[in-house]
Formats: sequence, C-alpha cells, structure tokens
Amino acid sequence: MDYTQVEQNLVSELKLDLINSRVYLLVTCNGKMSGKTIAEKLKISLDDAKKASKELMILGAFIDISETEFEAMHPRFTAVNMYRRMCERENIEFKRNKIVDSIGVFLEKPYEDARTK
Repeated sequence: MDYTQVEQNLVSELKLDLINSRVYLLVTCNGKMSGKTIAEKLKISLDDAKKASKELMILGAFIDISETEFEAMHPRFTAVNMYRRMCERENIEFKRNKIVDSIGVFLEKPYEDARTK
C-alpha cells in the first residue's frame, strides 16, 4: 500500500471527499498545523483548508489545538471512528473492515514519526 492507495481508500471506504482525505493525510503524517499551512502545502484556499479541518473534527479525525491549529488523532482509532460514523450516516451495518484497518496500520508509523522528531 502507498499514500495514493490510502487516499483512494479514504474516499471509497470512508466516503471522504478528495480534499478531506488529502488534509487528513497531510496532518496525520506531518503533525499539527494551521489552516494556513494546510492551504499552502496542498495549494488550496484557506477557506477550503479550514472547512476540511472542521469537517474532519466532526468525523472524529482531528482535534483543534487552538482556533487556528489542528491535530490528527491516532490513525488506528481515527480510521475505525470515521468508518463507524460513515456507517451510521449511510445506514450500513458496522462490522470489521480490513481495508479500514489497513489504513490505520499504514499511517501509524508516519503518525508516530511526525510526533517524535
């Protein structure tokens, strides 16, 4: 699995839109950052970066450190939490999903590396 595959899995399995999946991957793999930094790194508008970050907070993927900074939760928990919420929204039975589990496993090392620099 590579980052492109993870991005595709976030869209297909968790029903994230492309911008949300890119914001999620960026913050998860690089550590907390401001909406401005997210916008610059992904070459998107500040409004889109803030909107995506706030949506990811609602989905249980991010926490807000301050009004302008966002941080990702641990990916093993986040992937399952986002999947559970997607199942609730879509009226789908929640059960184990190996693809979702693999997202958390794949992102665990970059998540930890970014926080132990």
